Amino acid sequence: MYAVVRTYSGQGAADVFDVIVRLQDEVRALFEEIPGFVGYTAVRSGNGGSTMSVCEDKAGTDETTRRAGAFLKDKMSGPLDPPSITEGEAVLQFGAATVPAV
Repeated sequence: MYAVVRTYSGQGAADVFDVIVRLQDEVRALFEEIPGFVGYTAVRSGNGGSTMSVCEDKAGTDETTRRAGAFLKDKMSGPLDPPSITEGEAVLQFGAATVPAV
């Protein structure tokens, strides 16, 4: 697994998360068709926030970053400072266990 975190701060950062919420169905469609896509999370914090994409390989996360940039360029009405990017091999990933129905 491979993960990329894009952290938005500065000019336009708060608007990124307004766009993500407003167009969440488009955001979902944007990423779900990428081969090896595993998951996406957006976290608003203060005047910006972070998004994280997890894919089976680096090619997948590179594609999420490319698509996210093109999407925001197309959908944002004002300028946006580029995000800082942290990426690497995911060394641990898990989700909540499903509790069987009684």
